[in-house]
Amino acid sequence: MTAANAYPPVTIVGAGLAGSEAAWQLAQRGFQVDLFEMRPEKQTEAHHTGDFAELVCSNSLGSRLVDRAQGLLKEELRRLDSLIIACADRNALPAGGALAVGREDFSADVTSAILAHPNITVHRAEITDLPPGPTIIASGPLTSDALARRIGELAGQRHLYFYDALAPIVTLESIHMPPAWRQSRYDRDSDGAGAGDYINCPLNEAEYKAFVQALNQAERIELRQFEQMDERFFEGCLPVEVIAGRGDKALAFGPMRPVGLRDPRTGERPFAVVQLRQDNLAGTLYNLVGFQTNIKWPEQRRILRMIPGLEEAEFVRLGQMHRNTFINSPVLLRPTLQWHDRDDLFFAGQITGSEGYVGSTAGGLLAGVNMARLLSGLAPLAAPRTTMLGAIFHYITHAEPEDFQPMKGNFGLLPPLQPPVRNKRARYRAYADRALAALDAWRASFRQTQ
Repeated sequence: MTAANAYPPVTIVGAGLAGSEAAWQLAQRGFQVDLFEMRPEKQTEAHHTGDFAELVCSNSLGSRLVDRAQGLLKEELRRLDSLIIACADRNALPAGGALAVGREDFSADVTSAILAHPNITVHRAEITDLPPGPTIIASGPLTSDALARRIGELAGQRHLYFYDALAPIVTLESIHMPPAWRQSRYDRDSDGAGAGDYINCPLNEAEYKAFVQALNQAERIELRQFEQMDERFFEGCLPVEVIAGRGDKALAFGPMRPVGLRDPRTGERPFAVVQLRQDNLAGTLYNLVGFQTNIKWPEQRRILRMIPGLEEAEFVRLGQMHRNTFINSPVLLRPTLQWHDRDDLFFAGQITGSEGYVGSTAGGLLAGVNMARLLSGLAPLAAPRTTMLGAIFHYITHAEPEDFQPMKGNFGLLPPLQPPVRNKRARYRAYADRALAALDAWRASFRQTQ
């Protein structure tokens, strides 16, 4: 009997991208895995097959280019022997600079690899309770109601979210100041230093009216039936386009109210203002406060760039509203993806707030490797913060809990370069070079359980 076989099988709940990756990483290290997938016996509202790692939205895993955030993350995962990235590479379609795959072929490839592995036993059954013993929960954003209730009981219901209303996020360096300026309402800063916790983008009356008209005419993403939200939800988190439709001045008396603010160029209160709040510890990302929206993404970019100061805004996330189950990871998870007070319980994938196909895969890989390390008597690892892998999971476990929302990998999550690099393309290349050098140095520790 090998050392790995001396342990009970690891239970993994969910055979999506994260669950399949976690199972593979453990199995490759000699550990026995019980992988539970409720499909096809019980389908979600979005899936159509019983195959593993089914892609329910786009068939693209994002850029291939290493000097793009998603391309860098894929290259990191490739160097860490990711099953999902290997299957994507094998099933790639012509898509320019993007890694797009044939959905059915890709999922079939992942499914075949998992079913053929001698250390993985697949169970087509729904898990309705949190299993005892070593467990990875990778049940995804459409976690079944029964399991979601149990997670909610463990987490505390206020730390489990069933809907996702995301405001856009921009990079600090793409905000033009002036006309934007720093100031908190009535100069009430959190630290009393007076620098201003918020960035404010002012609109005069003509600019405001043009902005409201654009919102009213914008094409919206149609919510699927299972994503329909009740009136209580909407009143607590209304899309800006819905507010705009309630009257010409509804936004000016709502999320765009200018009270307590003075434009330093004029000394006067602007007609309306869009406030941006710091979104990460490094202060490189800012979200548009109260600007959750369901407008189609190309329209979002065009309309939001009508706001003075955001004419050349670089969006690392656009607004969206859809059904999503995720936990408040900054309160509940360690950077190793372990539960805060249970060493042998890990969470991975979109349920943790790591957005997108590649982010989900990354969580599965890290959880699988760290479970193997834990069972081998080694300390679980947090990836270096200078890697995209490390930056994502540092963010989701260190963000402000009260404002936590899912996040996709982006360069704004990485620690700033020293010295700074002004040219954007050169800066992204420098981020990638630094990340891959750190990853290569870290890989020796990562592979100790093999």
